[in-house]
Amino acid sequence: MEALPTRPARRETPAAGSVQSVARALRALEFVAASRDGVTAKELAAHLDIALPSTYHVLTTLIEAGYLVHLSQEHRYGLGYRVRLLEQGLEKQLEVPPQTVEAIKRLHVEADAAAYYAVYRDIDVVVAHVADSDRRPRVRILDIGFHEATHATAFGKVMLAAMTPEDRDAYLDRVGLRRCAENTITDRADLEAHLVQVRKSGVALEISEFQSGLSCLAAPVWSRAGSVVASVAVSLPSAEFAVRRWDLERAVRRGALVATRAVNA
Repeated sequence: MEALPTRPARRETPAAGSVQSVARALRALEFVAASRDGVTAKELAAHLDIALPSTYHVLTTLIEAGYLVHLSQEHRYGLGYRVRLLEQGLEKQLEVPPQTVEAIKRLHVEADAAAYYAVYRDIDVVVAHVADSDRRPRVRILDIGFHEATHATAFGKVMLAAMTPEDRDAYLDRVGLRRCAENTITDRADLEAHLVQVRKSGVALEISEFQSGLSCLAAPVWSRAGSVVASVAVSLPSAEFAVRRWDLERAVRRGALVATRAVNA
């Protein structure tokens, strides 16, 4: 239940100005990261669609840089420990102020649900903070740095609805509308009509659009200038969400107001 559907294959034609060897190394890292037990050189060669000798060049480079390790007994390759530096760096760059952290914690407690705070990073929408507990755990994939499936998440819909039509078109042209669960909106016109309702109501709702049996509710966080700069959201199993729907909406609206005050403090 926790995993997203497999990503569509990335185009093989390199974009203008890109360095093919770097792009290949990054694809190799992503492929290794997606495997629980690491990968063999032959598996990586097939994934990259390159000859085995060229694959070993990629592997050697990444091993020497510390981003992969050779698991010699298993004859496989796994992630190296320098990858952790990238994760730590991203978390540091996305770190939110203490007042905002407190606002999301307050929402978590009041709503009795996992709470999320998402921001724009350029045109992307990314999770910057999560407040949860053993009793109310986060959706495992929605960790800090998550930036996918914006059309299928409540906090993502809030942010999409606030984009200019030009920015939204450019963003959706790039990421697409892939199906994540049975209720995912995959038609562009349907999504636009849905976002109109998000703007009118001031909240976004999703039920089994991101994951089956999961529901989320989100509201926007505003700047002093009157533009949406972030969103707050909560998630719960759909059965419980249906029972507590209106209490959750009140909590989320209050949480967005508190977060707005914190952002503009």
